[in-house]
Amino acid sequence: MYALYKKEISNFLTSLMGIMVIVVFLLITGLFLWVFQNDFNLLNYGYANMDSLFILAPWVFLFLVPAVTMRSFAEENRTGTIEMLLTKPLSDWQIIMAKFLAGVTLVLLALIPTFVYYFSIYRLGLPMGNLDSGGIWGSYIGLFLLSASFVSIGVFCSSLTNNQILAFIITVFLCGFLMMGFEFIYSLSLFGPVDLFIQQLGMSAHYSSLSRGVVDTRDVLYFLSVIIIFLSATKLVLASRKW
Repeated sequence: MYALYKKEISNFLTSLMGIMVIVVFLLITGLFLWVFQNDFNLLNYGYANMDSLFILAPWVFLFLVPAVTMRSFAEENRTGTIEMLLTKPLSDWQIIMAKFLAGVTLVLLALIPTFVYYFSIYRLGLPMGNLDSGGIWGSYIGLFLLSASFVSIGVFCSSLTNNQILAFIITVFLCGFLMMGFEFIYSLSLFGPVDLFIQQLGMSAHYSSLSRGVVDTRDVLYFLSVIIIFLSATKLVLASRKW
């Protein structure tokens, strides 16, 4: 499994797509947070916080993560190398986890440089360090779990087809629906006492909760459940090839 994980990471970092994902994420967030004169600009807030990053980043990852994961299995299916991969002394779970962890690692490599934003705001605060560090680190945890969930969905969608573009579109749709679809249904107030339960089915409610700096186990378990569900679904897709 480790060898396959290293191979996947190497493929990401030596390909234009992997490097572009990191560069595009940092470029978009950097320009919107520090350069462009808009509502996201941290210097225009008047007080030290990083809310803009955690509002903007999920929408950027909504498109960048599917761009990374779309080739996970789709390319293997298209070239026929999936059959060779499945005959190697690796279990289906090891193959899936190697591809999932490679995607998560790429997300981490994109997030780590944004710590510079935190230390910059920390230094710019008056007095220095006058910011809600707990809320910021809680938001980082939420953003990481949200992105990891996107990766698991992307790996699942990639296993369904041999067309990378189709895998990308399905992943964006599913991630977008899980992020905002349940919020939209909740806002319609159609189901009375069940409305709150419907809202809790979506990622947005749990991500917002973590962004307040309170790492509630219910929110963490929600994201872990999403990851497990979609990775398990990927396992079923791979297993179906043997039937």
